[in-house]
Amino acid sequence: MPAKNPKITREVAHRLNVLGERIRARRKNLKLNATVAAEAAGMSRITWYRIEKGEPTVTMGAWFNAATVLGLTLDIPETDIAGTDRCDWIPARIRLADYPELQKLAWHVHGTDVLSAREAMDIYERNQRHLDEDTMTPEEAQLLDALRIAFGLPGKAK
Repeated sequence: MPAKNPKITREVAHRLNVLGERIRARRKNLKLNATVAAEAAGMSRITWYRIEKGEPTVTMGAWFNAATVLGLTLDIPETDIAGTDRCDWIPARIRLADYPELQKLAWHVHGTDVLSAREAMDIYERNQRHLDEDTMTPEEAQLLDALRIAFGLPGKAK
């Protein structure tokens, strides 16, 4: 019986699905059936199936064995994630001078030129009606997307 699924973010679930799809595509490209691939990797057919489905309960050792059998590595370039080139990290301190739209929205903030991620997201959300996403720099759109993902908020910068 498989272990209970750990709590993971949507981003991690997406990465696991991408990796599982990549493993499945490589296996098919090599014209291997799942049973043969699983036996070569030293696991059951069910575990192999769970890897191809991107289930998070499968051990890292099993993932590495599956990738090794197929001649793959376990890295996923950022361009595969949600079809973008965005970097999904958020700076610990967000400099207002680096993000023109945020700086306009934070007109009332005095005495500091940096914000925490939560402070920045609160300002974007409170002043959304004044936000012009069409004029955002690509870096600011990426920041806003990453903040929305991090705080589980809907919407996407253009």
